[in-house]
Amino acid sequence: MRQSAANIFWLGTKELRSFFRDYVLLALVVYAFTIAVYAQATSTAQELHNAAIAIVDEDHSPLSRAIAADFLPPFFKPAREVGARDIDRLLDLARYGFIIDIPPHFERDVRAGRDPGLQVNIDATAAMQAGIGADYIQQILDAEIARFVARADQPAQDPVNLVVHLEYNPNATTSWFTSVMAIIGNVTMLAIILAGAAIVREREHGTMDHLMVMPLRPFEIAAAKVAANGLVITAASWFSLSVVIRILLDIPIVGSVPLFIVGLMLYLFFATAVGLFLGTVARSMQQLGLLFILVAVPLNMLSGSNTPLESMPEFLQLIMQFSPTTHFVSFAQAILFRDAGLGVVWPDFLAVAAIGTLFFVLALLRFRRVTTLAVT
Repeated sequence: MRQSAANIFWLGTKELRSFFRDYVLLALVVYAFTIAVYAQATSTAQELHNAAIAIVDEDHSPLSRAIAADFLPPFFKPAREVGARDIDRLLDLARYGFIIDIPPHFERDVRAGRDPGLQVNIDATAAMQAGIGADYIQQILDAEIARFVARADQPAQDPVNLVVHLEYNPNATTSWFTSVMAIIGNVTMLAIILAGAAIVREREHGTMDHLMVMPLRPFEIAAAKVAANGLVITAASWFSLSVVIRILLDIPIVGSVPLFIVGLMLYLFFATAVGLFLGTVARSMQQLGLLFILVAVPLNMLSGSNTPLESMPEFLQLIMQFSPTTHFVSFAQAILFRDAGLGVVWPDFLAVAAIGTLFFVLALLRFRRVTTLAVT
């Protein structure tokens, strides 16, 4: 056991030296856990922010002017007045995302209780922004018209006072979610790529045969690659959470980062095992890249990191329970967002460890078979 541990340690240091000399992979890791995380968090926001809005005021009344004055930053840019004949042209040119057409005699009809119509034209090219913006506009219009009808600063009280509390993300900021999910997706991506590339690189350089004729067991070679690449990803993930998320993006992490790192190391048994398996199948880095797309993309897309698992078909929900990536996303969200402890996430830890160990054993058997055939 002592000799085996020593062999794994020295093989692991060899893997680390090889990794730090491979400037392409090194740059990929640095980019994935810094610039990519920051870019995904800041460029994929789903909130309405400084949306361009215009008003077609055909009424020219105090009520229509009050409606126009209600659209303010940070949700909307100050409303601009445009002509009715320009609506289609401005929407075609994407100058405005929302154009409100207030018809003539709108205030008079509201006073008379005639229930007048009011048209909101929306550029639904960006469907998410269009849906959120439509809800905001309706709320603003309802509140302003209610104040006007009530002849007071506050509208009449609704029969039910609905109080909404947003837990874990008080402002419903998209970047809080997308930044952490970017790290989780990159962990899966790089664990597979680095482990698979380590095998392919050995075969392309002809050093795998040298390793196999040495007094080393296939388990020691595979374990060294898993440990070395797992160490790199673990360190990069910790750095990304501590520096990119907390400092650069100013996103609070309320849960225990060390507990998350423990779960991450359990998950790396699965992800690196997949990389080892693909590395034994692929004959070149190009083939490894194609195999990676077939495996990693469905794992990430169906894990719950993009859309809630509950919104998927039931058969997919059942299948994805056998994927450690699903449990990884589950306990990562629970720990980092909801401050869950080990007593809450231990079922996910156990599932990741069990399925990951099974995949690692299968990958090791495949690796042993391939290396044995290569030597003979």
